Formats: sequence, C-alpha cells, structure tokens
Amino acid sequence: MADVGDVLMSVLSTIRVPKSGDRVHKDECALSFASPESEGGLFVCMNTFLGFGSQYVDRHYARTGQRAYLQITRTRKPKSEDDSNSAAGHPPKKKPTRLAIGIEGGFDVDQDQYEEDIKVVILPDRQEVTSDDLTTMTEVVKERVSLSMAGIMAADSVSHTLQVQQWDGEVRQESKHAADLKQLDNGVKIPPSGWRCEVCDLQENIWMNLTDGKVLCGRRYFDGTGGNNHALLHFKETGYPLAVKLGTITPDGAGTDVYSYDEDDMVLDSKLAEHLSHFGIDMMTMEKTERTMTELEIAVNQRVGEWEVIQESGTTLRPLFGPGLTGMKNLGNSCYLNSVMQVLFTVPDFQGKYVSNIDKIIDEAPSDPSQDFKTQVAKLGYGLLSGEYAKPAPDTGDENCASEPRGDQIGIAPRMFKALVGRGHPEFSTNRQQDAQEFLLHFINMVERNCRSGQNPSESFRFLVEEKIMCEQSQKAKYTQRVDYIVQLPVPMDQATNTEELQEAERRREMGDASTVVRAQIPFTSCMAALTEPEVLTDFWSSAVQAKTTATKTMRFASFPDYLVIQIKKFTFGLDWVPKKLDVSIDVPDTLDLSALRATGQLPGEELLPEVAPPPLMTPDVEVKGILGSYGTEEDDSLYSPLLSPVLDDSTVSQLCEMGFPLEACRKAVYYTGNSGIDAAMNWVMTHMDDPDFASPLVLPGSSGAGNTPTESLCEEHLATIISMGFSRDQATKALRATSNVLDRAVDWIFSHVDDLESMDVSEGRSAAESEGAREPPPGPRVRDGPGKYELFAFVSHMGTSTMCGHYVCHIKKDQQWVIFNDQKVCASEKPPKDLGYLYFYRRVAD
Repeated sequence: MADVGDVLMSVLSTIRVPKSGDRVHKDECALSFASPESEGGLFVCMNTFLGFGSQYVDRHYARTGQRAYLQITRTRKPKSEDDSNSAAGHPPKKKPTRLAIGIEGGFDVDQDQYEEDIKVVILPDRQEVTSDDLTTMTEVVKERVSLSMAGIMAADSVSHTLQVQQWDGEVRQESKHAADLKQLDNGVKIPPSGWRCEVCDLQENIWMNLTDGKVLCGRRYFDGTGGNNHALLHFKETGYPLAVKLGTITPDGAGTDVYSYDEDDMVLDSKLAEHLSHFGIDMMTMEKTERTMTELEIAVNQRVGEWEVIQESGTTLRPLFGPGLTGMKNLGNSCYLNSVMQVLFTVPDFQGKYVSNIDKIIDEAPSDPSQDFKTQVAKLGYGLLSGEYAKPAPDTGDENCASEPRGDQIGIAPRMFKALVGRGHPEFSTNRQQDAQEFLLHFINMVERNCRSGQNPSESFRFLVEEKIMCEQSQKAKYTQRVDYIVQLPVPMDQATNTEELQEAERRREMGDASTVVRAQIPFTSCMAALTEPEVLTDFWSSAVQAKTTATKTMRFASFPDYLVIQIKKFTFGLDWVPKKLDVSIDVPDTLDLSALRATGQLPGEELLPEVAPPPLMTPDVEVKGILGSYGTEEDDSLYSPLLSPVLDDSTVSQLCEMGFPLEACRKAVYYTGNSGIDAAMNWVMTHMDDPDFASPLVLPGSSGAGNTPTESLCEEHLATIISMGFSRDQATKALRATSNVLDRAVDWIFSHVDDLESMDVSEGRSAAESEGAREPPPGPRVRDGPGKYELFAFVSHMGTSTMCGHYVCHIKKDQQWVIFNDQKVCASEKPPKDLGYLYFYRRVAD
C-alpha cells in the first residue's frame, strides 16, 4: 500500500476549501438518512461537499473518482445529573416562562451533547489521516488539507436554516407614544382591584387606556374566549393608542402588559409608573393577579383538551417499532409535513413508484442527488418503510423517563426533503407552521410535474368533478368538468345536534365562566348534504336569455378515485373576516358509499346553454376606445376591442389584497361582481377560493390569455422546460402566453388547464386545419374510476386555533390496528379521535 502522504499529495488538487455559497452537507447522507451519529459516521466529499453514509461512499467514489473524504463521527455524551435535572431527588424540567426557544426560560429544545471525531479517509483502500498525522507531512499537504477540514467543520450545514433557531417572542420595543403621551385631566381615579369592563361588566382580561383612564375588556380570541373587543373599539373611536392590562402590573414593571393599538404590538413604556400615577395607581403597591399575554400564549402552546384527546395523552401507549412504523423528527414546525408523508407512503402507488425502485433510482441519480426530486422522495419512502430507523432512541440518561414507555425512536430527519420541496415557496421554505391540506396539494403538484411520463402515483387521488349550472329562466343547462384531488367538506354549524348545550356554554362564557368547553356535534350526513345540495347563483349571466338571472349549481362525481381525501373545512372567517377555527366533533364513518353522487351528464331531452361569452365589464362614465385608440367614436364603436383592460374599482381591489388574497384573484372578484362593492367581491372570493385557477391572471372574454405574449418574445429555455414534462410545443406556448412568460406560473397553469388544452386548435400562427392535421388532440387527464365505496384508513388531526400554529399528528390503520404517528413517537392507538380529524383518507373497497 502506498504511503498515505504520497496518496494525499496525488489527490491534493481535488481537495477544496469551502467558499461562501458552497453547500456543505455534513449532517445527512444524500442517499439515505445516515448521519455522523450513525454507525461508521458520515463521509463528506472534500471536493463536492456532499455527505454519504458508509453504505454509499464507495458508490460515489466509483462514479466520480473523488478519493478524499472527511469522516465525521459523533457519539452522544451521557447526560449528567446536573444536565438532566430530573434524576432522583430533583424536580422535573422547568415549565417555560418565556415565549422563546433556545434561551433561558423559553421552550426547551433538546440539544444533545456529542463527542465529535474527524479524520480524512482516502478511497478505495480507506486509508485514514488524522490531524496529528498531518503534522508529519509536507507543508503544502498539511496546509491544504487542514484548511479544507477546518472549513468543512466551520461551514454552516445546508440543514442549518431548517434547524430550530434561538427565538425570543418577548423582545419589546419602546412605544413611540410613551415619551409624550397625552393624558386627560378628567379626574378619573382607578381602584387597585375589582375592575370591570365599563361596557359589559366582564371581570377578566381588563385593560385601562392610558390617555383617558377608560377600563374596558380586551380582544376576543379565536376560540371565543377573552373579551368583547371594547378596548379595541374605544381606540378606533378615539385614537388613544396605549393601554395597560390591569391584572399584570407589578412594582418593577417586569412582565406588565402594555399594548399599542396604533403600533399593533406589545410595547415598553418607560414612563409607566408616571402614567399609572396620573389615574391614582401606585405601581409599587400592585400585585400580579392575572396571566400576561405571554403566559396565555405559552398556555396555548401547552393547551390540553383538544391536544390531550388527539394525542391520546391520558393513556399509556405501547411503542411500536419495525418496517412501516418509523417516526419522523420535527425540524421546527414540520409536523404538517411529517403527518402527510406518513399517510402517503401507506398508499401502494407511492410505494411502488419510489420504494420498490430505490436501487434503480439511486443508480440513476444525478451528480448532486440532494437536488433531485425522485431521489429524495425515494430516500424518504425507504426510510419510512424499511424499518432501519424504527428503533428505540438511545437512553438519554433521564431516570424518571425510563419507567414510562414514550415511543421515541431514532427516526429520520427529512432535512433534504423539506428543503427541496419547499425551495422557492414563500411558506413551505420557512419554519412557520403550515396547512397540511395545502402541503398535500403542493406535494401532489410536484409529483405531477415530475411524472409526466411513466407511472404517476398521484393518479390514485385524482378524480373528475362534474358541475351542472341550470338557468332557472330558460331551463337550459351547462356542464363542466374539472380535475380535483380533495373533497372539501363544509361544516354547517346550524345543524349541530347539541344546540342547547352550546347556548348554555355561551351564556356561561358571557358571565365570565369559560372553564367548560362544549364542542359542537355535527352529523357527517349534514356535511355531505351541504356539499351536494344545489347552490343558488343570484347573479348568473345566462347566454340563453342574454342577461343576468338566477341559476342553481350542483356538484357530482364524474369519476371515483382509488383513494379519496376529505378535508373538513374547519378553518373559516368570522363576520369581521378574522380567520378562526371551528371547534367541532363530526361522526366521520369508517365506511362510505358515494354511489348515489355519481354524475349523469346531459339528461335526455335537456337543452344546453349556448356557448356565448358575456359582455365585457365597462363602467358607463368611462369613454370606451378600441385598440386603435381615438379612432373609435360614439357613432361608430365597431373598433372597440374586448381585449381592453377592464375598469376596476382600485379601492376594492386594494382592500381584498390587504386581507392577504392574491392580486389576480382580487381583480377577478371585482370584475365578476361588476364593481358592486367589497361585500359582493368578498363573497365571490370565499365562493371561488378553492378553484384551481383562483390566482391565475384575469382573462377577459374573447382573449386567449392574460399575457398575450407574442411568440417571438417567448423564452426558448422556458418552452424546452415545459416540453420536457411531456407537453407539446403548442401547449407550452399557450401556457407561457397565459402567464406573461413566467415559468413557475406557466407550469402551474398548464396542470390546472388540462381540459382547456384538449380544444386548443391554433398556436404559433398555424391555422386550425394545419394544427388539426399535424397531430391528434392531446389526451385528457388520466383518471381511474370504479365503485364509490370506501373505507377509512388514515386521518390527520390538527390541534390549535389556526393552521398557522398548533400541531399535527396522524393516525393510520395498519393490520386492523390504529397507530398514532406523533413525529418521533409511534404507538398503538387506544382511542383514535376520529371525530376531531382535519384530513380523512379513504381507500376503495370492492363491491
């Protein structure tokens, strides 16, 4: 064997020192979930900085010829008695006292301590070089290799941005109003206790305005508790900006809640003692009697009730290990991703596409597998199903926990997968909590993009919806079909079967007793009825009568998928358009028969509405000109072009945008409601927000697309990208024209307009006859069809007040046993809370 110093010299030119911008994968293997803590550690290529487990490093060498690798191994340090603070005779871990992560008093982030060992390994003979060995080698070898080793260890890992970072939610800034706050000399003096809202007599969550001394209740929370918004309403009436929560005042001011309505945030008031004294309150004699807003938020993050039931916290659950029972580490609000992917990889189509072909996929992986969708999905699927990582987590040294089986596993940490599927997305690329339903659709969309040819597992969820609109005046009908993947089930709160209990609970809450939580009981049959009952359209433009009239719209299934996903629409908006979550219990059945909802198509003797576009929207006080500008006259408007941009009420569009809706959706809402105001536009948004083209650009009648980008200006690279997905050049051109030549939008557009592409005749200047003769019409969406009978096999549940916070878990039925997957904990379920789910997954059963 050659001298290791000579070997290093021979490969020295391939050894690089990481520079700014280099992606260093030193926490996770690109092809498996091996890490520095795994047996054999992780081998980081000293040229590409990709990491590989012991199983795959030889493969990388064989494919690339790269010989030098930095082997990183970590061994967990045993926790000392002082570290755990939970050994015999010591109290358990402290409860959080700050709304923070990773700092003293904040939520605990388990940061295990490791002993780390590094050395250079030269393949194929796996010759090892330690830092001590380098001291005996030539200066040029020692310098280059040492710099590379140090650079790799000092560089931020690619996964660094996905780690839970230190965060403090209590850092408050001095209010801009504090120094010069105007206080009225109105003689108001506030007693040291016994406060009540001056409007509603509420005795909790009481705030005093620091300008006029008004004592009023605080905001109403998402779940209906809190106050009645009287302090907020007072600010809106007077503009007096600062208020203090009376029950939180302490002599030193620490933790005292001061809120600035103008700045819309919790703030500091350096003159608080002076401001309180103005109304007769001696800050030095005050005692804290109520929880601060921070403490309330912490309580929400630890909330029991719904959380306890969904996580089955009241029972000792039996941990499960083995194939198909692998837990997933929470990377910081990634439980939505964990829950969805656990369910998807119980579907045979996803198993067959990615896991059964794992060896072939890895053999065909590109030079950087961390950026390849198919490779990373296959890696995740194999990690979940193989059982290699479904082993008990190492002993943490916590003696108190040893007697209680918790189900914690080694599990897998899907860092590369999360980074890849979230890349470029404004939400899924962050550490914020997300909506599991939105992520499911996002992932299915990515599968669609990457499976234009060959087996497409998302077909197992795809189905056709038939919508029938019946004009009441002409009794003529219009039929349309659209592709969908999820049935969104409305929750008719007026159908609750425990109305009296709900009214009693509301009465108690208004009296200040919020201790008893009563959940609305909604029959599943009522939800289905709300989905399928005819919807009345009061502003429908009928092509038969050439005017607006009343119509009814009904929805039916044109096909039944192999796997049916049902979303309970728990997240909605209140009368003030504030988002809220409906706290409901629904008796979701184990079996489902939707056969009666099969679409019929056009009925015998039924007439169809003529295919005539409605007139363009123009306000009467605006001079209408055609594309030839002033050549159009009042006497001759034949040069008028319907391609003109519509005249829209900018203020209504702006109001909708401020609520967080996409600009194009807001423009369409104002256009299709005829500039009739915010209420009508908002109703249109709420009715159409689930449409696949909700955020697509507004396309006017008579136009071929939003952008109408001329062929000459289309980017050939964008065309090639879309064509590589299996679409024709004509289809790619249409998509880019419809989206102003923006590639990402064009890809989204083309997948949501598959039906439209079937009728496309003309593109790139060719005549309809030429186009027809050149090719067959593109096929429609591939859907599977069969009996509409299903059985429940999984459901995803959400705990918390909003999709933007809280926690997700999933329950999956495996071998007739319900299993709960709660991130890294995988246990046999004793009481699966099927009535509290958010997403339900059904599979078809034979007749």
